[in-house]
Amino acid sequence: MVGSLKQARIAFVEAPIGRLVNLLVILAVLYVIFILAMKVVGQGPSYFLQILTFGVANGAIYALVALGYTMVYGIIELINFAHGDLFTLGGFISVFLLPIFGLDASKAGTAGIILPLLAVFIVTMLICGAINVSIERVAYRPLRRAPRLAPLITAVGMSFVLEGVMFLWKGPFNVPYPNLLPTTGFVIGGATIGVKDIFVIVVAGILMVVLALFVSRSRLGKAMRATAQDQDATELMGIDINRTIAATFFIGAVLAGAGGTIFGLYYNTMVFDLGFSAGLFAFTAAVFGGIGNIQGAALGGLLIGLITALWDGYMESTWTQVIIFAILILVLVFRPTGLLGMRVPEK
Repeated sequence: MVGSLKQARIAFVEAPIGRLVNLLVILAVLYVIFILAMKVVGQGPSYFLQILTFGVANGAIYALVALGYTMVYGIIELINFAHGDLFTLGGFISVFLLPIFGLDASKAGTAGIILPLLAVFIVTMLICGAINVSIERVAYRPLRRAPRLAPLITAVGMSFVLEGVMFLWKGPFNVPYPNLLPTTGFVIGGATIGVKDIFVIVVAGILMVVLALFVSRSRLGKAMRATAQDQDATELMGIDINRTIAATFFIGAVLAGAGGTIFGLYYNTMVFDLGFSAGLFAFTAAVFGGIGNIQGAALGGLLIGLITALWDGYMESTWTQVIIFAILILVLVFRPTGLLGMRVPEK
C-alpha cells in the first residue's frame, strides 16, 4: 500500500500536468513571499523585530508541546491526542499551586518569586508526568499489540476525558493567571523586547537542550532510541521496554506541564479547551519538522510560531491557520518525511 502510494505520487509529480502544478505552486509561493517582503519593508525594521520576538516566543511554546508528540510517536507510533490537554492541565495545576507557594500579583517582578516559581514548575511537571504515565499504563499499554485504530480512538477518548475533568474543575470561562513576570523590557532597534519574551525563550531553550542531551547521552535515552528502532531486539538485549515507554510518556508530559505553566505566565489566562488548538499547532509542528525527530519538532515549532506571527502581523489574521496547513501540505508533498525526518523501514 505504502509503495503504491509512493509510486502514484512520483508518477503525478513527474507527469507533465504534475510539473505544471509544481510550477504554479512555486510561483504562488514566490508571490506571497514578495508581498510579505514588501509589507515588511513598508512597516520598518522595528515592527519586524517586534513581530519576530513574538513569533520566537510562541514558537518556543509550540516546540515544547511538539516534543511530546514526536517522542511518543517515535517510540510506539501513537499520536497521543491527549498530549495537548496535558499542556492545558499543566497550566491549571500551576495556577492552583501558585497561592500554596505564596505567589500572587502583589509579588510580581520581585526576586522573591524565583524559588517559589521554580518549585511550582517542578511540582507541576512531576504531576503531569505521573498523570501521563498512568494514562499510558491504563489506556495505551493493553492496546499496544492491537490494530492501530484502537489506541488512536483511545487517545481521542482520553483527550475528551481530560477536557471534561478540566471543565468540571474550572468551568467554561477563561481562568485568570497571575501576572508574576516583570512587564518591563529592553528597547532594541526601536522594538521593545519584554522580559516575558526573554523568559519564555530562555526557559524553553534550556528544556529543549537538556532533553537533547538526555536522549543522546544517558542510558535511558539510548534505551529510548533503541526501543524506537526495534522493540523486539531491544527486549532481547535485556532492556525493559515497558519502563522505557513509560519514561517517554513521563518526559513528554513534563515538557507539556512546563509549556502550560509558561503559557499561563506569558498570556495570563487559561481555558479548559486550550489544548485542542495548541495541540493541533504543536502536532502540525512535529509533522512539519519530521515526526519522530526531536530536533525536527523544535524546528517545526519555531517555524510555526514565526509563520503565525508574521501572517498575523502583516496579513489577514483570519487566514493564518489556512496558510499554516497549506505550507504543511506543500512540505509533505515534496518531502513526506518532514524537514528533518528520514525514511525508515516499516516496523
